[in-house]
Amino acid sequence: MVRAIIKFALRIATLFLFRVKVVGQENIEKDKPFILCPNHISNWDPPTMVASLKRNDVYVLAKEEMFVNGFIKWLAVKVHAIPVKRGKQDVALLKTSLKVLKENHLILMFPEGTRHGMEKKGKIQNGAVLISLMSGVPIIPIGIQAKYIPFTKVKINIGKPMDISEYQDRKNEKEVLEKLSKALMEEIIRLTNQEI
Repeated sequence: MVRAIIKFALRIATLFLFRVKVVGQENIEKDKPFILCPNHISNWDPPTMVASLKRNDVYVLAKEEMFVNGFIKWLAVKVHAIPVKRGKQDVALLKTSLKVLKENHLILMFPEGTRHGMEKKGKIQNGAVLISLMSGVPIIPIGIQAKYIPFTKVKINIGKPMDISEYQDRKNEKEVLEKLSKALMEEIIRLTNQEI
């Protein structure tokens, strides 16, 4: 109930602040698990994504620093945020993610690892690909086109699922993880630059 109220409030806030246009919503089928991977522009990305998707079962991977402040921590828990220890191997995160996907929910995570990761020439994170290979759940690349200036347009371009299950037996090979993560990021970039 609380989650539904928060999502409604987020939707009102984002619709008031931004003119949100979503393309490709049909690519996120009902009652199926997916790993959603957008580019990361702003702290507005997660709430705008959660508010704009038709499905209500989105679990968001968020940096653990968000879980320090009392109110922000409460809010994060209510919207199903999962804390991430950046730059470290996180077995608990992996187990939680696999459990969420097994229950046919959605996970929202950012392969760049930080805001404007592509622009900063940062290393692409392999987490989304690893979780996909371990769970057998497809990744859906997403391109967010926005400046997040009040009353401007935000465009969310949802791509088709990427099924990489043929590489499941090679999930422990670093070269394979990096190759697939690069392919994912290239598709995210394509969607981000596509006119919609």
